[in-house]
Amino acid sequence: MNTADAKRILETALICSTQPLPVRELRVLFDDELGADTIKSLLLELQEDWSQRGLELVSVGSGWRFQSRPELRDHLDRLHPEKPPRYTRAVLETLAIIAYRQPVTRGDMEDIRGVTINSLILKQLEDRNWVEVIGHRETVGRPALYATTRQFLDDLGLASLDQLPLIETPAQQGALIDALGQAAGEDQPALPIEDLPAEALLLAEVEIEIEAEAVAVAAPEPFEPPIPSPVDAEAAPDEVDTTAAPSGTRP
Repeated sequence: MNTADAKRILETALICSTQPLPVRELRVLFDDELGADTIKSLLLELQEDWSQRGLELVSVGSGWRFQSRPELRDHLDRLHPEKPPRYTRAVLETLAIIAYRQPVTRGDMEDIRGVTINSLILKQLEDRNWVEVIGHRETVGRPALYATTRQFLDDLGLASLDQLPLIETPAQQGALIDALGQAAGEDQPALPIEDLPAEALLLAEVEIEIEAEAVAVAAPEPFEPPIPSPVDAEAAPDEVDTTAAPSGTRP
């Protein structure tokens, strides 16, 4: 089989597939006659062939897929003007913490955000198949450890967690949260979300801004000792003062 035919077979399979295809499955197309390195080389050639088209071939967590280019997003969105409900900022911040600190427990997330995390937040992320429990920490109560899934990488158009952008400023943190929000509202997973800002990340070094949704803890009012009642001038001489007596002696 020549190179042109092999590329045409790969191209057809990837365009027709509704899910990313890993190299091991693509080898089945050729009855394992082509090795993994050869398949990868052909995929890179296909990437170059499509570099000037509306679709692009990318490698994501689950394998390879064709997807629309980010710059065409506004035009494609006109076909589906109704947007699905967006997730709250609390959900997106929790997702970002898991993505950059994984594996983490619920307690870890609460320490970073500074507020209690509702169980429904984690359930929403699990239902979306963006996070999952991968084990339990060997400590009191054995809390669950959360991490992101391959579906999370696929929806963000990433091949690995190493491609997550770095956050160095609060503005970049906000850009990351907004990008995650766009992904959460995407109703066509086969089409990519917009690329994350290249300059965004590292929650380990960034303080999470506490939203208005957080329950504010009121500062305690300063203690004011009661003002003693005036002592009657005639009764004062009869009172015994024990405060001045040294320890261990009688007044």
